[in-house]
Amino acid sequence: MKTESLIKTEPLIVERTYPATPQKVWEAITDPDKMRVWYFDTKGFKVEKGTEFSFDCFCDETLFRHLCVVTEVVPQRKIAYTWRYDGFPGNSEVTWELFPENGGTRLKLTHTGLESFPQDHPSFVRSIFMGGWGDFLDRALPEFLLQAA
Repeated sequence: MKTESLIKTEPLIVERTYPATPQKVWEAITDPDKMRVWYFDTKGFKVEKGTEFSFDCFCDETLFRHLCVVTEVVPQRKIAYTWRYDGFPGNSEVTWELFPENGGTRLKLTHTGLESFPQDHPSFVRSIFMGGWGDFLDRALPEFLLQAA
């Protein structure tokens, strides 16, 4: 039982390396106009601690409004924000960290608090988050960076 509990609360971590400068990756993850192309239309987003923003996303034909607050900014290196769903219990945090590596950039995304969402809801199971982040970081962001090069 203890093992199941540890797995359930374990952060979701995805790391990818892109053949782009940290500046280009930083702009892709923090410029609302660029984010709109590959990520979400983040209404009200600014790279400032305390900024509240939201975005909408459909999952299995259900609209989910995401409500977020920027919690940390280290320019060109790190941005973090809370991530919760309007009308549902739970609160999580997403952290994006950038590391220059071999002429490119290693991006480390950490999503904590997934266990705080209703675990009996099919849209909040860990595999859904893994698939979503995988799609963004394996397909959408690399395609955007390639086009922006």
